[in-house]
Amino acid sequence: MSKAIITVVGKDTVGIIARVCTYLAEHKINILDISQTIVQGYFNMMMIVDITNLEGEFGQMAGELEALGEDIGVKVKIQREEIFTKMHRI
Repeated sequence: MSKAIITVVGKDTVGIIARVCTYLAEHKINILDISQTIVQGYFNMMMIVDITNLEGEFGQMAGELEALGEDIGVKVKIQREEIFTKMHRI
């Protein structure tokens, strides 16, 4: 299984989760775990996803998610699990 970490951060608005999850479903990306919170009007979400069946290239998907985030007023980033783990180990 190939995993990735998606983070979404920005001012809370209606439809953030719906738009991101719709994109993932359309590209055959399965959500394995999700956590979201709103602190003083700011939305923060972290998702662990299975990209094994990803249709298309990882870099293209990263760009599309970033553009999606700009469209809805948030920052969306994706990293492969192994990169995320190495960057955040203690």
